[in-house]
Amino acid sequence: MSHAIYRVVDFEIVGPYTLRIVFDDETEQVINFLPILNGSVFGQLRDENVFNQVRIDPEVHTLVWPNGADFDPETLHNWQKYRKAMERMSKRWSKKAANLHNS
Repeated sequence: MSHAIYRVVDFEIVGPYTLRIVFDDETEQVINFLPILNGSVFGQLRDENVFNQVRIDPEVHTLVWPNGADFDPETLHNWQKYRKAMERMSKRWSKKAANLHNS
């Protein structure tokens, strides 16, 4: 199975938790990340001030945040393909965090 290589070349914050992302093949995605911001790493991005600290890592050419959160550029490029799976994983992360908090 091949894995396409894409690079994030630009982005713009277009709304709360929403980015317009431009890739090296000149395509764009507009992604609202809020539905997947759960768990120990991505949950920290629910703080909009932290979320808005997003930048492009010059080495791996993807979006990264100061807390170490990042996404594979191929996932971002093909977001519609991965969105539902990411939302399901996010719900599991949320439940796991709640269970740890309640123990």
